[in-house]
Amino acid sequence: MSNLFDTMKAKIDGKGTKIVLPEAMDERILTAAGQLTADGMVTPVLVGDKEKVEQKAKDLGVDISGAEVLNPADYPEYDDMVASFVERRKGKATEDKAREILQDENYFGTMLVYMGKADGLVSGAAHSTADTVRPALQIIKTKPGIKKTSGVFVMVREDEKYVFADCAINISPDSQDLAEIALASAETAALFDVDPKVAMLSFSTKGSAKSPETEKVAEALTIAKEQNPDLVIDGEFQFDAAFVPSVAEKKAPDSPLKGEANTFVFPSLEAGNIGYKIAQRLGGFDAVGPVLQGLNQPVNDLSRGCSADDVYKLAIITAAQSL
Repeated sequence: MSNLFDTMKAKIDGKGTKIVLPEAMDERILTAAGQLTADGMVTPVLVGDKEKVEQKAKDLGVDISGAEVLNPADYPEYDDMVASFVERRKGKATEDKAREILQDENYFGTMLVYMGKADGLVSGAAHSTADTVRPALQIIKTKPGIKKTSGVFVMVREDEKYVFADCAINISPDSQDLAEIALASAETAALFDVDPKVAMLSFSTKGSAKSPETEKVAEALTIAKEQNPDLVIDGEFQFDAAFVPSVAEKKAPDSPLKGEANTFVFPSLEAGNIGYKIAQRLGGFDAVGPVLQGLNQPVNDLSRGCSADDVYKLAIITAAQSL
C-alpha cells in the first residue's frame, strides 16, 4: 500500500493542491486534515464555523493551522457563489433558493471546486453517497461524452494492483454505460501506474452462453473499441479466463489479454460490489475507494465507517486526480 501512495504523493508534491473536506466537525476529518497539513502535500479546506472547528481540533490535539476554514454564513464571496450557482442550474434554482441550498456544506464545498477555489472534494464520512454525489452531478457535471459517473476500487495487495468497476454507483448499466465505465476505468488505472488491460466480465466467455446479459457486455466491448481502438480490452469473459493465463489459453486463445487483465468491468453494481468485497475479505486485498470517475473535477465519496487514514488516503488520490 505504501508504494501506491508514494506514487500519488510524487504526482502532487509541490503543486499546492487544495482539497475541500466539508465535514469539518467530524473527528476523523480533523485528524486527517492535521496529517495532510503536516505532510505539506495538500491544503485542506474545511467547511464550518471557524471558532468551533478550531476548538474541536484543539480538543483533539490536532494542529490544523495549515488548513483553511470557510464558513458559508460569512463567506466574503457568497454573493458571487450564489450568482454562479443560479447560472449553472439554468433556471432550476432561484436566488433565494440558492442562498438556502448553499448553506449545505456539500453544496458549498462543491461550488468552491467549481469556482476554482479548490481542486477537489472528499465527503461522505457523515453523509450518504447521494448527499456527496448529487451536488457534483448538478454543479461539476460529467465530462463531455460521458453521461454517468461511476465508482471504482483499486484493489491493492503488496505489489499487486487491480481496478474494479463499477462497484459504487450504477445499479444496472446498459451497454453504453459499460463502455463508458471501461474507458474511464482505463484512465483511472493509468493514474495509479497500472498499464490498463481491460476485461469486460460476465458469466460467459466469448459466446459460451447466450442471453441478453451476455449480449449487453459484448455490445459494450464493441462501443468501447470504436471509441478507443488502441486500448487493450476484450470480453465477454468469465473472471478466470480474464485472469488465469492457462484458462485463457483454452477459452480465449486469440484474446489480446492472454489472462493478464488488471482492470475489470463488472456487468452490474451487484456483481461489482460483491466481487470487491470477496477480494477484500477473502483475498486480503486493501480496497482503496470508491474513486469516482467521469466528472469534470474530482469529487470522491467516503464510507460512513471510514477511518481518519481512509480520509487522508482519499484526499491524496483526489489531489492526484485533479492534475
